[in-house]
Amino acid sequence: MDWSRGHTIGRGSTAAVYKAESRHYGKVFAVKSAELHRSEFLKREKEILSALTCPQIVSYQGFDVTFENGACYYNLFMEYAPRGTIADMVRHDKVVEEAPVRSYTRQILQGLNYLHANGIVHCDVKGQNVLVTDQGAKIADFGCAKRVGEAAAPVAGTPAFMAPEVARGEQQGFPADVWALGCTVLEMITGKQPWQGVSDPAVVLYRVGYSGEVPMIPDYVCEEGKDFLSKCFKSDPSERCMVSELLNHDFVRELNLVCNEFAFACDFETPTSVLERGSFWESKTNQDVTHHSSSWNFSSPRDRINMLCTAEPFLEWDDDDDDQVEWVTVRNVATRFSVGNRLCDSGRCETRSNDKEVMEGMSLGSIEKIEDYEPDTLCNCILKVDIGLISTSL
Repeated sequence: MDWSRGHTIGRGSTAAVYKAESRHYGKVFAVKSAELHRSEFLKREKEILSALTCPQIVSYQGFDVTFENGACYYNLFMEYAPRGTIADMVRHDKVVEEAPVRSYTRQILQGLNYLHANGIVHCDVKGQNVLVTDQGAKIADFGCAKRVGEAAAPVAGTPAFMAPEVARGEQQGFPADVWALGCTVLEMITGKQPWQGVSDPAVVLYRVGYSGEVPMIPDYVCEEGKDFLSKCFKSDPSERCMVSELLNHDFVRELNLVCNEFAFACDFETPTSVLERGSFWESKTNQDVTHHSSSWNFSSPRDRINMLCTAEPFLEWDDDDDDQVEWVTVRNVATRFSVGNRLCDSGRCETRSNDKEVMEGMSLGSIEKIEDYEPDTLCNCILKVDIGLISTSL
């Protein structure tokens, strides 16, 4: 697939999300890109997302590897959502009316129900990771997701949305997604993330994990909403309702759900799932889009708290409009560059017999996937575009 990279939607220290367009068909999509030697998290996200087909989950649209500005990049293609996320919606209008809150909550539940039925825990449910589309709410950003029972899977997520057992580093199963869903519903209702008024991430981590407190539910929430949230905010995960049970709750059950109940009246394009704005919790939790800083497996609460307190903000934002941004063609047919002691033309490229095997089949167009390599060999990566191959020279 020949495509052009548009303006930056969001950027972290190891990855960025761009608006992109197919050059032949004009289809717009989002592309999440990372340097190949730092892309294991993105490959993992691709493996999970590519196996999912659900109207309430952002759609996977392919992947490829490109050679740009002297480096190889792994690119994950996803559905583009110009309306942005629930967090963007909240930032714009401060709070969401009750009807769309109920509607979006049900749609998120439907997406989670599909994930849980397939043995997948999202691990980072929050407003920033739920897209708002013409078809309704869609869960996105599977960078922290894992399969149930996965060996040595680290704890992951954003502290303000973490369940108590997750904050303590004990377990992260389906009930953790339910707690995070409750926090997301509160975010829509109040216009704020949970645990507001706390300026220290160590304090919020302690409060979540060890104080026995639960997020405060405002008095103005309807009785059905209060009951729904109380079932999400059980400190004991074994007492929390399952997603399938919550789908039958009165708060979401008897709705005449209409996807466009809420018209997101924004005149700007916003992030489509993967990166965070620089608010306190995200910047201290997710140093980069890999979620390495928010996916940790330390032995003690003190270690986890130290990690949170020493994290650095990471985001830069570019809100340029389409008509002010130069689109960059990602694929070029005729290129010539050096590989080790050889010169390679895009029309003819051969691998040595002792080259390390790193290719495993076609993805999109004629680009093949590099699976294993040493970072030091990145500059020796051969990319023959449209009519060639990718390999590494060892």
